[in-house]
Amino acid sequence: MMTLVLYPYVYLLSRAAFMEQSVCVLEASRVLGRGPWRSFFWVALPLARPAIVIGVSLVLMETLNDFGTVDFFAVSTFSVGIYDVWLNMNNVAGAAQLAGLLLFFVMFLVVIERFGRRKQRFHHTTSKYKALPGYKLTGRSRRLATLGCAVLVFFGFVLPSLVLGNYAITYFEEAANADVMQYALNSVMLSSLTAILALGIGIFMAYGARLRNEWIVKSMVRFASLGYAVPGSVLAVGVMLIMGALDNGIDGFMRDKFGISTGLLFSGTIAAVTFGYLVRFLALSFGSVEVSLNKITPSMDGAARSLGHGPFSTLKRIHIPLIRGSALTAAMLVFVDCMKELPMTVILRPFNFNTLATYVHQFASDEQLGAASLAALTIVGFGILPVIVLSFAITRSRPGHTEEELSS
Repeated sequence: MMTLVLYPYVYLLSRAAFMEQSVCVLEASRVLGRGPWRSFFWVALPLARPAIVIGVSLVLMETLNDFGTVDFFAVSTFSVGIYDVWLNMNNVAGAAQLAGLLLFFVMFLVVIERFGRRKQRFHHTTSKYKALPGYKLTGRSRRLATLGCAVLVFFGFVLPSLVLGNYAITYFEEAANADVMQYALNSVMLSSLTAILALGIGIFMAYGARLRNEWIVKSMVRFASLGYAVPGSVLAVGVMLIMGALDNGIDGFMRDKFGISTGLLFSGTIAAVTFGYLVRFLALSFGSVEVSLNKITPSMDGAARSLGHGPFSTLKRIHIPLIRGSALTAAMLVFVDCMKELPMTVILRPFNFNTLATYVHQFASDEQLGAASLAALTIVGFGILPVIVLSFAITRSRPGHTEEELSS
């Protein structure tokens, strides 16, 4: 089930990477005698390797950090152990130690992969971009391709949606209430705010690392994007401690100087939830943007500088239009992940503040699936709509021209 749910991480990033490739490279491969499949495995696939690795890394981190799914199916995993040690045993130090071990494992895998491609570069060295040619499958190939895509969609989306829809119709009076709409607005607000902030910060970090190709800058950027590898519950404890200390410091200062109490400005508002989301999902935005920026040859930066454009103008006029597809993908991934984030929301949310994820978990934990069905379908709806809209936007955002545009 986890495979059916998480494969879009690899699919979306890989699709954006393939669409940003120059068709001229593939044409050169065909001229040199390579067939379609050999061109794919020897040219297109190696060029898309950074995006594929980022997608696989996200799937790995998401699987290691998952709590709701494995808890519902009563499967003992490392993340469930961390949650039990922290909540049931009330041992924060033990949970932090387990989380550190998990973080070390993820970092070890990432370092090994980066070491394996330390001397490889993935730039497109040509400025000639044309629209990728379309191939119309026929006969057995068309049937196999349709069946393969249909199986994934059916078991990963259609069948679960039909089950939830049946529950929602059967228990409509119990599931439909005014609270669901308010919780949906809360979820959309938090997810949209986090997606915008994460995309802006991710572009800033990736472009800063590109401008200052120094070891210390890259190390700081890598460290800032490690939040996705930390279990959400453990990360929430750290965020709560920081926000609580900040609130206490501000409140103490205001009491001493002005005789007023500021209360919980950060830990008692959605600022804590937004900050936690941002730390947790910044890796999604940064990884996608970094992969696209690394594929832009540095000679374009030099050409822009020689024409009098500064770093900001170069980013605005050259880099952002070229990476728009991957940037939209990054924003979409952050939005969808925020919509379904559970452990961090439960810990950091203000009093009397719920999201669709916390609402669904509350009833699903009590085996009241009928009451949770409508909210669960709402999460699915909010998650699938950006996927459809941004999928078309990513397709249109590819730099290049059709044959008709080139000949005119």
